[in-house]
Amino acid sequence: MIATKPTTNGHGPTASPTAAGGRIAPTSPKRLARIAGVLYLLVGIFGGFAQGFVYPKIYVAGDAAATAANLVANSGLVRLGVVADFFDNVTWVLLALILFGLLKHVNKSAARAMVVLVAIGASITMLNAVFEFEALRVATGAVNLSGFGAAGSNALALLLVDAQHYGLLIASILFGLWLVPLGYLAYMSGWFPKALGIALVVGGACYLVDLLAAFLLPDVGRAIHGYITIPSAIAEVSMVVYLLVIGVNSKTSNARLVPQEGRS
Repeated sequence: MIATKPTTNGHGPTASPTAAGGRIAPTSPKRLARIAGVLYLLVGIFGGFAQGFVYPKIYVAGDAAATAANLVANSGLVRLGVVADFFDNVTWVLLALILFGLLKHVNKSAARAMVVLVAIGASITMLNAVFEFEALRVATGAVNLSGFGAAGSNALALLLVDAQHYGLLIASILFGLWLVPLGYLAYMSGWFPKALGIALVVGGACYLVDLLAAFLLPDVGRAIHGYITIPSAIAEVSMVVYLLVIGVNSKTSNARLVPQEGRS
């Protein structure tokens, strides 16, 4: 029979399997938090490489010939970017699951919403990577499009990368929305500074403003993009650093950690 034991520091029990007669030994919140910090850091590294380094090297908006040439010239890099996207999104889902285990005692509904939003965002982003890979296949001639001619093939490659571009903009809805329940859970848990929880919610809102401006007011969107995402970056980097360096605030009173009735 599987049993759980409370952690020695009085925090809500978090269990992990052991070989001792099928019993479950506790995993401390600090340890879970630091695992989450490592995963969050990996999300930043993989995502930064795929979307911050590789993607700008290939996409030239409105220029099919230049985009196709970039795909051919950077074919190896594009393949690495697609693989990085895969690892980025798998790691993001694992991160959400770890955070769910860490924070579900605060509000299980909010924790579930966080995981669902991440799962949807990861699915969209991985689909976008398929468009990028297919654009590479078109540009390098792996797909026989001789009937289209060079101009037609280039146009199709641009269309596929365009689909990735706007798909990433749509995915940014989820990049922002998942920060809202995360910020709420961090704020209410007492394990993190309240300012950090507020910053995560504000960062999530900034993602949404950036997206709406890009679709509804493109000129404004281009003008504010470099600034509106700064609060989001600060909030997420701060969360990563806090998780890695501190983990959670172990001085929190036990009363703050009791699951709230009616919120599961």
